[in-house]
Amino acid sequence: MFGIGDFARHGRVSVRMLRHYDAIGLLRPARVDPVSGYRFYEAGQLARLNRVIALKELGFTLQQVQVILDEQVSTEQLRGMLRLRRAELEAAVAAAAVRLAQVEARLRTIESEGRMSTDDVVVKRIPAVRVAELTGVAAGYAPEQIGPVVGPLFAELCRRLAEAGVNPVGPGIAYYESAPDADGGDAILVHAALPVATAVTATGDSFALVDLPAIDSAATIVHRGAMDDVMPTVQALARWIDANGHRSAGFARELYLEVPEDRARWVTELQEPITAG
Repeated sequence: MFGIGDFARHGRVSVRMLRHYDAIGLLRPARVDPVSGYRFYEAGQLARLNRVIALKELGFTLQQVQVILDEQVSTEQLRGMLRLRRAELEAAVAAAAVRLAQVEARLRTIESEGRMSTDDVVVKRIPAVRVAELTGVAAGYAPEQIGPVVGPLFAELCRRLAEAGVNPVGPGIAYYESAPDADGGDAILVHAALPVATAVTATGDSFALVDLPAIDSAATIVHRGAMDDVMPTVQALARWIDANGHRSAGFARELYLEVPEDRARWVTELQEPITAG
């Protein structure tokens, strides 16, 4: 038999951990000296310890580990539990990758502060246009919240227009409206639109036909690259508006001038309505 120190060393765990496992009934010593209280373990108990550590490292709680071991879960049941845990871990990894991308995008925004030229901002009138559109709701206005909504909307709109035999006559336009919910949240109404000929008429519920009004005065700037990385351009435009005595009059429209498969090569014009300060 092994004393608790030797058993801990062979199991590559701490004595403190073994004491905790004993206290919760997960791994009892084979014998406890009634006089000294010293704990002693048998070599065969290393197998249970190994299973405890393996299941714990897979993310199971100690309570779940005890149920698995004490209720003699079958191999097939354990395999199913492990598959479920693998799916949970894969989802966590994917979520962490998304968060990492968001952090990197914000870092790029910080690094570009004050360096992006605002010389390319142009004030112009945006003419009215008839569009076919689909609408969805995003939880917020951040790029990582807009992207998963607007992309599928455009894909579905293209499919429906093709099905209806309607050909777009210009590049895609995204525009936004506030859509606060009952709890006062910052939800955003997302419109994915494609210009169509004025002769096009409504075709049931496949898509909406909207006459987008003209913007008499819009501060515009061209963003090159994926929309996930749009924040430096957005904030450069905001600085220009402020520095030149204007006020923003609403959400910027996004005119997708070039949208190749490589998102890093996208070209998008931001068109923010402004008024005199």
